[in-house]
Amino acid sequence: MRAVDHITPPDAGDYIDRLVAAQVPGIGLSREFYHDPAIYERDLDRVFRRHWHCIGHESIIPNPNDFELFRMATEQVILTRDTDGVVHALLNICRHRGAEVCTEAKGNAKAFVCPYHAWTYGNDGRLKAARLMPKDFRREDHGLRKLHVRVAAGLVFISFADDPLDFAEVERLLQATCGQYGWADARVAHRQTYPVDANWKLAVENYVECYHCGPAHPEYSQTHALEQPLDRIAALNAAMEQRTTALGIDVGQDDLWQTSQAGREAIHAFRYALYDGVQSGSEDGRPVAPLMGRFTDFDGGVTSVHLGGTSFLVCYADHGMIYRFVPTGVDSCEMELIWLVNGSAAEGRDYDLARLTWLWSVTTAEDKTIIEHTARGVRSKYFVPGPIAPMEQNELRYIGWYLEEIARP
Repeated sequence: MRAVDHITPPDAGDYIDRLVAAQVPGIGLSREFYHDPAIYERDLDRVFRRHWHCIGHESIIPNPNDFELFRMATEQVILTRDTDGVVHALLNICRHRGAEVCTEAKGNAKAFVCPYHAWTYGNDGRLKAARLMPKDFRREDHGLRKLHVRVAAGLVFISFADDPLDFAEVERLLQATCGQYGWADARVAHRQTYPVDANWKLAVENYVECYHCGPAHPEYSQTHALEQPLDRIAALNAAMEQRTTALGIDVGQDDLWQTSQAGREAIHAFRYALYDGVQSGSEDGRPVAPLMGRFTDFDGGVTSVHLGGTSFLVCYADHGMIYRFVPTGVDSCEMELIWLVNGSAAEGRDYDLARLTWLWSVTTAEDKTIIEHTARGVRSKYFVPGPIAPMEQNELRYIGWYLEEIARP
């Protein structure tokens, strides 16, 4: 983590609230929101510890006793599947002295043994053994702390909150979108993590707008009409929707992007067209894998889902993408990309991995460069945010949502 030149005053809470109140509508965030340690800590408390996060697809732990370790900021979460097939999310903190009980990135294990004093936990979090403890010690009171878990359309979501936000609307919309694309029966074809030297919000803000797509992503812009203003692609979008409807798929028009004020999670789904003749997100626009879900043909469109502030999903007829944004420090984060394919597809037989991953690998490498350029500029004491462009409407909405979230206790 880089040192920052701003020293937060003692009344940090009032100071942050004043910054929030001073934000001008239609203007980007001021530099403090990207570099102040106190604001970063509030981000962790009011965004990351309040909202649901997609940490991947359940196919990464297909068998009983499979596990994988995930990191988010200072937290470590063990995702497990117990002997009954139930998915659990456990904090990687021994209930004795706090040591990490899971020391491997992934594997298959019936139990986790703390390397410090050998307390032993089942993969459902229960404490199974605590050597040399007194007779009145209650093992049932000292299991690993569990996080709330939801599995929807094959995606695994976790919440750090004691009383998590209602997930019902999210699950319904995920079934109506990703569920129609067959994600529940999909499998992970590839995963790639990109470390980024920038505050996590700069990475997310870059992702949610396509104003930059034309100048920054020539490869993406050759096939995806989103690089144009919406009024210029209205005819393309209308033709796409006709094809989608003919295939029997209706993702609806629900806009459930909301703050946590009412106790519900935020989710927003929308569709947009590919250019005429383009079938999928690939280098040449041609298919890269077998069709998924209810699709019997290509509809020439993309379904995009924004969820909870850190999780973003992209659905093509023949493959899917999960985008995860993970903070690692006030001036650093990670972007993880996860490619999904039909669960029965085999690499080498049904798809070529290089072709499958080409477009979003190139695009994300370009995004990393852009975001880091921006981070270095925003670090300047002379940086003053400018107006949000009309094509950045999703960024404008995201900024408003974010400010309301960190203003709420």
